Amino acid sequence: MIKRNLIAAGVAATMLSAGTVSAEEVKIGIAAEPYPPFASLDSSGTWVGWEIEVIDAVCSAAELDCVITPVAWDGIIPSLTGQQIDALMASMSITEERLKTIDFSDPYYNTPAVIVADKSMDIEPTPESLAGKIIGVQASTIHQAYANEHFKDAAEIRVYQTQDEANQDLFAGRIDAIQADSIAMADFVATDTGACCEIKGPVANDVAILGRGVGAGVRKGDDALREKLNAGIAAILADGTHEEITSRYFTTSIYSE
Repeated sequence: MIKRNLIAAGVAATMLSAGTVSAEEVKIGIAAEPYPPFASLDSSGTWVGWEIEVIDAVCSAAELDCVITPVAWDGIIPSLTGQQIDALMASMSITEERLKTIDFSDPYYNTPAVIVADKSMDIEPTPESLAGKIIGVQASTIHQAYANEHFKDAAEIRVYQTQDEANQDLFAGRIDAIQADSIAMADFVATDTGACCEIKGPVANDVAILGRGVGAGVRKGDDALREKLNAGIAAILADGTHEEITSRYFTTSIYSE
């Protein structure tokens, strides 16, 4: 079960011994910045969204008593390794680079990275087509890493602390395009602000950078918690809960093996 505890980033937390899980409470870190439709604050200050519901379902299936703990995105892995949180479920892709620092559960969703631009722009998600353009990406994401690897020689890469800031600059015409997750961008272009724009298509896959899906991050060696989360993920996939939650937010599945 999940407790919707709005613990502010940076507030001191009781330190837990490395590699152990409190029987009473597991702090699940999410990004403090809104990332609809996965996680955002509603008018009452409660965290809502697809990923919040999945966290709730996974914790219930795994018989974990979970507390949502918002942390600034660029400090979420240090918060995990520093034991301020016990796990993170924040749309973080499983990449070889991150696996050097933390461990991951099995994936609980997997969607492509896409380029979004104004409807009037005749561009494709390739270095050649994006040459001379300004591309916005969120800091410390696979999208920043991918753009730096594949687009930097042809385009200018502009980095934002939050996805919403990048979206606003695209709407205002201060940048030409965005690279981000396809589902988050589908949600954006369906809004009044995002109606200016459209998804131009997925970028070429680079598994080394883009990873193999999104998983729950845990500290190195915390196999007990990782296996409990794996069991919870497997359970909600098997009993239809994952699909049922997804159907309330998206028109297609966002899980692939």
